[in-house]
Amino acid sequence: MAKRRTRLSRAECGESWSRWMAGQTLEIISAALAVSPSGVHGLLRRAGGIRPATPTRSARTLSLVERQVIERGLNAGQSFTAIALLLSRPVSTISREVRRNGGRTAHHRGYHAATADERAWHAARRPKLCRLATNPVLCDIVAHKLTLNWSPATLAGWLRRTYPDDPQMHLSAETIYRSLYVQTRGVLRQELTAHLRRGHSMRRSRATSAARQTSRVRDPISISERPAEAADRAVPGHWEGDLLAGANSSYIATLVERASRYVMLVKVKNKESLTVTRALARTIRRLPTHLKRSLTWDRGTELARHKDFTVATQVQVYFCDPHSPWQRGSNENTNGLLRQYYPKGMDLSAVTQRQLDVIAERLNTRPRQTLDWDTPA
Repeated sequence: MAKRRTRLSRAECGESWSRWMAGQTLEIISAALAVSPSGVHGLLRRAGGIRPATPTRSARTLSLVERQVIERGLNAGQSFTAIALLLSRPVSTISREVRRNGGRTAHHRGYHAATADERAWHAARRPKLCRLATNPVLCDIVAHKLTLNWSPATLAGWLRRTYPDDPQMHLSAETIYRSLYVQTRGVLRQELTAHLRRGHSMRRSRATSAARQTSRVRDPISISERPAEAADRAVPGHWEGDLLAGANSSYIATLVERASRYVMLVKVKNKESLTVTRALARTIRRLPTHLKRSLTWDRGTELARHKDFTVATQVQVYFCDPHSPWQRGSNENTNGLLRQYYPKGMDLSAVTQRQLDVIAERLNTRPRQTLDWDTPA
């Protein structure tokens, strides 16, 4: 399988940041852009998960077009005054601009608009030092409290209470987070992130966290409420489901009927809840009514839209207890059998639904000891 590219264009970098701030996962972003997750992770990781500010230019600053007018005027032998009248700028602005960037000399050694504009952008990149960088006493206090496992929010509140009359000793929690995750600030050691409650390698903004919160499974119905007929496998129509993961954020949805161990495999483009629930609903709706009774899933967010799935199929979804894969034993066993055909590390994105149907038929015509050597089919 061909590896996905890791290099992102400027437009893809911007889209990656927009999707990240909207709460999308690395897997979803990389699938949408058809790039490797490592490429997206590298982009976000270098900035600590905090989107860099978009460089802007003051209206008082000369633009590239204006600098090109200056270059053409100098080449034509025009005076600073004449060029200033063309641009409606003070003469002093033109003279300083030219002196800073080569002066009025021969064409190949004098003023060049493109070079002058690039220098202006570079000179404007003078980020203001944060308070931790200018106050070593405050920086030492913050670093010490972090080693005591204080959260940035606790630390910020304590500073305001301890130094109520000294604004120079006040900090926001976000400033502390940014100093930890954006290492180019050179203030707090990255090792201090190990003392945070959540050991994320990148900062997630409030907007991102809120978006992720909405993707969690809401109002899950516990497996303990599943009908007894499903537990004792007495009646067909109760299914177990899961996602089989491959390389490059590729997945296959697996469905196993509890009584017969009958298998259905469903191709999904990604693990986004909308994608998975729609693909499962299309498959379930093709079943006879007596084979559509319930579906048991784990706590993965791919079924966060379980209510929409139930409305579309009239099949109730029950969720396993956290960290209890044994409650979907038939599905776990089937996933193990599938690894004979789709080993770990294989990119599953190129596998077609027709190929999945062939593998499902092989499993359904394979004798099982638990069925007294009968087959699921």
